[in-house]
Amino acid sequence: MSILIYEKAGHVVTITLNRPQKLNAMSRNLASELEKALAGFDDDPELWVAVITGSGDRSFCVGADLKDPEHLVEPEKWEASYMKKLFSVKKPLIAAVNGYCLGGGFTVALACDIRIASENASFGTPDQKLNTVDCAASLLLSHFIPHAIAMEILFTGDPIDAREAYRVGLVNQVTPAAELLSAATKMANKICNNGPLALKACKTLNRKGRTLVIDDGVALFQALVPSVLNSEDTREGITAFIEKRKPVWKGK
Repeated sequence: MSILIYEKAGHVVTITLNRPQKLNAMSRNLASELEKALAGFDDDPELWVAVITGSGDRSFCVGADLKDPEHLVEPEKWEASYMKKLFSVKKPLIAAVNGYCLGGGFTVALACDIRIASENASFGTPDQKLNTVDCAASLLLSHFIPHAIAMEILFTGDPIDAREAYRVGLVNQVTPAAELLSAATKMANKICNNGPLALKACKTLNRKGRTLVIDDGVALFQALVPSVLNSEDTREGITAFIEKRKPVWKGK
């Protein structure tokens, strides 16, 4: 059985963490397969949006597999490697979070641009209870939700449920478990209605803009936008708008 499933449908790929017997815990091997899948997605011009989910309905990913003997071999290196890849993906990522989303699983969800949760989902980082450190949550959680709430999650190690995650703005949508993947796919296909080059530019500006002063952000915009505006897709988008029809994107 493959520990990761990679399924294409049109311009969308669904990447499924597939260790249900381990609640999709992140092993060294699974992290490596996830890195490869994300690289393949980013490099495939026919794929514009990825949905990441976990197999089964109990868990998205419960974090690092502490029973895996390979986990203890320089974990800070391999964990940092797949985390860097997650946060360097240039195209839109959607997390379809089913059940537990903890530790390393929380990292995957935070790396995604949109998070859709099932009603039984819960989010958090229990690392502190083991005297370990969750890198992504410690660095980024305050960017997504109010600082005080982020610090309560980090300091207590207690998770929050899907409704609370929605209330504080951590997730975009909460659905019944049976409708989770269809909701994520619907969102992915809606995004695919837009120009893929523009989507990549928007993501780059948004990610890098968090740490840039406005003048540097505008300079980045000026560097990115000419290749988008001079593309075939921009000409097609304007023509389609004038002709009142749906554009046909080529990613060129």
